Amino acid sequence: MKIVTALSLGFLLGISYLPGVMAQQVNGTPGSPSATITIDGKQLPPPPQQFGGVIKESAKDSTPWWPPRVVPPKGAPNVLLIMTDDQGYGVSGTFGGVIPTPALDRIAKAGLRYTEFNSTALCSPTRAALITGRNHHSAGFGVISELSTGYPGYDSIIGPENATVGRILRDNGYATSWFGKNHNTPGFQYSVSGPFDQWPSGMGFEYFYGFMGGETDQWTPYLFRDHTQIFPWVGKLGYNLTTDMADEAIAHMHALDAAAPDQPFFVYYVPGGSHSPHQPTQEWIDKFKGKFDMGWNAMREQIFANQKRLGVIPASAKLTPWPDELPQWESLSVLQKKLYARQAEVYAAYTAYTDHEIGRVIQAVEDMGKLDNTLIIYICGDNGTSPEGTLSGTFNQMTAYNGILDVPEPLQLLHYEDWGSSATYPHMAVAWSWAFDTPFKWTKQVASHFGGTRQGLAISWPGHIKDPGGIRGQFHHIIDIAPTILEATGVKAPTMVDGIQQKPIEGVSMAYTFDSANANAPSARKTQYFEMAGNRGIYSDGWYANTHPPVPPWQLNAKFPDVGDYKWELYSLADDYSQDNDLAAKMPDKLKQMQALFQQEAVKYQVLPLDNSQFARAITPRPSAVAGRTVFTYVGENPGIPPGNAPSILNKSFTITAEIEVPEGGGEGMIVTDGGRFGGYGLFLLKGKPVFVYNLLDLKRTRWEGGVGARDWLGDSLKPGKHTIVFDFTYDGPGIAKGGTGVLKVDGRELATEKLEHTIPFLLPPDETFDVGVDTRTPVESSYTIPFRFTGKIDKLTFKLGPSQLTEEDTRKVDHTIGKAHD
Repeated sequence: MKIVTALSLGFLLGISYLPGVMAQQVNGTPGSPSATITIDGKQLPPPPQQFGGVIKESAKDSTPWWPPRVVPPKGAPNVLLIMTDDQGYGVSGTFGGVIPTPALDRIAKAGLRYTEFNSTALCSPTRAALITGRNHHSAGFGVISELSTGYPGYDSIIGPENATVGRILRDNGYATSWFGKNHNTPGFQYSVSGPFDQWPSGMGFEYFYGFMGGETDQWTPYLFRDHTQIFPWVGKLGYNLTTDMADEAIAHMHALDAAAPDQPFFVYYVPGGSHSPHQPTQEWIDKFKGKFDMGWNAMREQIFANQKRLGVIPASAKLTPWPDELPQWESLSVLQKKLYARQAEVYAAYTAYTDHEIGRVIQAVEDMGKLDNTLIIYICGDNGTSPEGTLSGTFNQMTAYNGILDVPEPLQLLHYEDWGSSATYPHMAVAWSWAFDTPFKWTKQVASHFGGTRQGLAISWPGHIKDPGGIRGQFHHIIDIAPTILEATGVKAPTMVDGIQQKPIEGVSMAYTFDSANANAPSARKTQYFEMAGNRGIYSDGWYANTHPPVPPWQLNAKFPDVGDYKWELYSLADDYSQDNDLAAKMPDKLKQMQALFQQEAVKYQVLPLDNSQFARAITPRPSAVAGRTVFTYVGENPGIPPGNAPSILNKSFTITAEIEVPEGGGEGMIVTDGGRFGGYGLFLLKGKPVFVYNLLDLKRTRWEGGVGARDWLGDSLKPGKHTIVFDFTYDGPGIAKGGTGVLKVDGRELATEKLEHTIPFLLPPDETFDVGVDTRTPVESSYTIPFRFTGKIDKLTFKLGPSQLTEEDTRKVDHTIGKAHD
């Protein structure tokens, strides 16, 4: 055989192809299977190494050569990056709160506590900034995906020019994994059709075990392993994701240690606690019985005193005034106090439970003998405590998401005993949220004030932090975590990734604070802007200017002024830690200087155009595989279709036609469902009889079925063979949440007609899915148990949707509320 290429001719002549002068250092014998290389990291992935052996015509005369395996710099630590959810500065006991957080205490005692560390005020933006080291607008996440618009700072897409810390560490030899919440994949990309470049795997995390979106039920979570939806709770009594996630992380770290004990890991651990729904186990709820009977005002005073005692606020700090919009505890009735105290007990239990499971993960690192070379970063909350529970709290957060802001107290009290269980999807009253953000004003969503952005932070790294138990008061931001990790690992930020020029990392490393000599050093961060839905702030060398929120975040559908008409405030943080003394009137020139600086930063980091028109923002068209479709057809079993890819029956007439085949012995099971225990609908066969159930947010259920009182009063089961079941609903529009009339038919024969007084106005549970032939999550009623797989055959299922019967203003209200719900 003749080999004619020039390269092959070189091989035949015995030429060895050795790499040229390399910036990287090969460790071990070059070309051997054990050889490793530490790359300079400027280009990811690194250019392939040239073959360094010898190739002749015969293998016996040739020399093999293996490309070296990429490893991090010698001594590079493992990294465990932890962030909890919806926990303001005054939540954890570590920072003066009344909820014990021993795992966070452990990290603080072994390392450092930071008292001026800040988030973006909202979930997805904070998380995008955390993993990219760029400002949230620079990373495309100026707001959550559900409110995204077609501007670079707001499209909710982390572009290829913003490689994450996961991608950087992976390509430098780390084993990378992500456990818990992922609210950085656009909702229109949740389905099996992908694309997956915006999933954890596409962002550099080789293993993902967690849930998609802003929240999920902890008892029956919307859970994925990598790209596949999974259901580990089925058949497991007492299952809770908070424990399961810790189990999975521990098992994964053990597997890594067994497979490659010398390879460092990067574990990104982000549990759902303490975002609603607040769902700890009963064991943890019992621990907090009676602990909040003192009420939110007294608790706030207690937290403030604790914070001064611990030194996590300055001795001169002031407790900001209680807002007039929120009730004083002593103004409440006895029943209100009982109900609201229970809400805080469950929130505290969820917070403590979450910290406990984090502690198990940390202990597993120690048990593997790896704690001494592990950098642990524990961020308490991705924003301030959530105000989305309304003024009175709710046993089912879906009611608040659908504009029901005051569930009757008698109905709330019916759930007093099971608050936090799988029978509820609860959230607490806003006043608790404000109090848990002590000593600051405001809450989550409010980027202008530290009640929305100040987070407790602890970092430990044995042998490298020279002042264990110390406190640091330098002003830092969530974007500073990624460069801190890179400096600690000795890994450089790349300039090119996949051939794409990278944006510079915008954060600054906090590693200088690890040295006790720098305990009181000036902050390396000199300037930082804040912005969320029009609320703005700007920090510069100890000064802070910000707008005042024109509307509280718990007021839905309120009218906002033009962004140019917001009132501005000015604070000297060196003398006023909590934004208590507004100097704007006394120092107008300084305020103008700060406003100009904000504008400069806004231009630099893609903050423009400023947009508080949340209605218009919410109804902006976005990429969707089903946009504009009015007919949806399915064949056979099709579970797990995400809301963004499913037919929406809200605020319109619709017809469901199911062409099925009933087997010998009779049929049973779910034909189609969307939603579940806390709102939704289902068409199914129960003991062979067709049934349609409409669940109005767990407030009322309406059933269509044959039997006494229905047209088909005999209610016979369907005989074996082919049948056509039709549910036809006529909406009483126009308008939001109107009622309507539904008719259930089988083979052209009317079985039942029922009228709904109201329908779900805004959205079905976002962590449920549209399922055909099975029910994968929670049942819409208690007459069956999941998975309730259909025993027959679904030949064809068709949804025909009528036009929306909302006015333009109605549509804006709907989409605005949907966006708020996904906060």
